Amino acid sequence: MSSVRIECVAKEGCRIGESPVWDEKEGALLYVDITGRKVCRWSPVTRQAQAIPVDAPVSSVALRKSGDYVITLGTRFAALKWKEELVTTITQVDTDKANTRFNDGKVDPAGRYFAGTMAEEIRPAVLERHQGSLYTLFPDLSVVKHFDQVDISNGLDWSLDHKTFFYIDSLSYSVDAFDYDLQTGKIGNRRSIYKLEKEESIPDGMCIDTEGKLWVACYDGGRVIRLDPETGKRLQTVKLPVDKTTSCCFGGKDYSEMFVTSASDGMDKEWLSRQPQAGGIFKITGLGVKGIPPYPFAG
Repeated sequence: MSSVRIECVAKEGCRIGESPVWDEKEGALLYVDITGRKVCRWSPVTRQAQAIPVDAPVSSVALRKSGDYVITLGTRFAALKWKEELVTTITQVDTDKANTRFNDGKVDPAGRYFAGTMAEEIRPAVLERHQGSLYTLFPDLSVVKHFDQVDISNGLDWSLDHKTFFYIDSLSYSVDAFDYDLQTGKIGNRRSIYKLEKEESIPDGMCIDTEGKLWVACYDGGRVIRLDPETGKRLQTVKLPVDKTTSCCFGGKDYSEMFVTSASDGMDKEWLSRQPQAGGIFKITGLGVKGIPPYPFAG
């Protein structure tokens, strides 16, 4: 589509930018820099990003119904008060493991915060395998573990009818679907709906549009791809000027803009000189589809 435009809107490169979330109340884009250990908020009005430093790798951020935000920090679910720059632990997971951390997380339509873990990386995408698990933080602040043996717990979202949960364990090179029970938050009947092509590389973060199609950021693939979860077909590819595209979300006034995070960790000087925008936040316009607002955590 010739009308697609890509612009790097936040150029202060993240080491590992992740978890973009549109905050409608603030009219701003939230995201995290995992290894840079900061939660960021970029304003399209000022064209500037504010950052709050934290004390551990921070891998996802979500809105909170009562105000402010919740984050996954190290192996903790935590609350973040933005103005006070105050982080308080809600609860900890993986207490039996020495070297794991949370990775991607997202809130379901009932206000539960889903997030998974992985082993700490030796270098990007190189790590001890099968160390991760998928968890849910419920609004009453209790935690449920769904399964373990995960390599890199990553992209997640729900179908528009809330009956299917979509999930990515990156090193499986697959986008998976589960039956989803919105009443209980239980998942089951796992199946693969799309296997990535070689040039698409590693599936990372993911979001859904108003037509029920999935958008997946391809780490080391330098693109986002649009998939039909019903047919398992790829419908569209949008290439970006950086290889390490990590996640995507819709935002802007009417959720017609797509924001894509990226990473610079693991790139040498020569690679970075070829891709000076690595670690930047990109805005894609002209896709012709819209996204849905993020759900806030109900606890």
